[in-house]
Amino acid sequence: MTSTEISALYRVLSPPGSEGGKTVAVFPTTSGDLQTRAAQSGAPLSVFIESADVSGVALRVFTPTREKGSSDSGALAALAFLQSQGTLLDVVDVTMGGEVFPAQLCGGEWLLRQGDVTVREVEADLSPFGVTGRTAWVASAGRPNLVVEVADMAALEGFMPDVNAISALNRATDTTGLVLFTMGGPNRADASFRAFGPPRGFLEDAASSNMFACLVGVLGVLGRLPTTTNMIRGAQRMPGAPSRLTAQFTSAPDGAADVWVGGRAERSPL
Repeated sequence: MTSTEISALYRVLSPPGSEGGKTVAVFPTTSGDLQTRAAQSGAPLSVFIESADVSGVALRVFTPTREKGSSDSGALAALAFLQSQGTLLDVVDVTMGGEVFPAQLCGGEWLLRQGDVTVREVEADLSPFGVTGRTAWVASAGRPNLVVEVADMAALEGFMPDVNAISALNRATDTTGLVLFTMGGPNRADASFRAFGPPRGFLEDAASSNMFACLVGVLGVLGRLPTTTNMIRGAQRMPGAPSRLTAQFTSAPDGAADVWVGGRAERSPL
């Protein structure tokens, strides 16, 4: 990968002192064959800036093999790049894949609005996962995810995902993903979690803003969100690829009514 191929390389949502998170290549123009440029970048995710002014950004996001549509990680990298150029206000709209996502700069980190999170308790057979006596929740910020608490960090990190079992559980609960969590975690995290999504074409995601937003909604219903701040840190614990996410929330009687999620985006050498 050379400096002539891309403008900047960012590591997004990585924990302090870690090589986790996601690597994103940032291109400031949309000239040429974007799919070819993305494939040649050497990065798992490439974001191209179609346009940018002080209050709005339009992006296109690609993997090495296809156009992705929207990506929070891609947006965070592009916003960090444009902020370093002095291009943006602290509140902007990000357009990706035909959708508009409000974004805000908070404490040096960009956060994207995930929306209102709805939460309801649901009956679920969790015995195939070795989880008994636990309540399951369906939480949605646009996509319904099943959220289940496990006993401790050892249970979370020792969980071995089975694509068929997870898919069957998602079908039974009419959900598209599974979030397992426990409270606490490394780097003073408030909660740790793992995110699975066979119905959406992946077994496990290393950094999922939408699924973290769903977890924040469940923590609101359980009365476990902080009362002295409206921010929470989450440690996503995919084996070999840890991430750290930040969420800002607005509390409501039934949980977290409005959630924004983002985190660090640090520039890496080309």
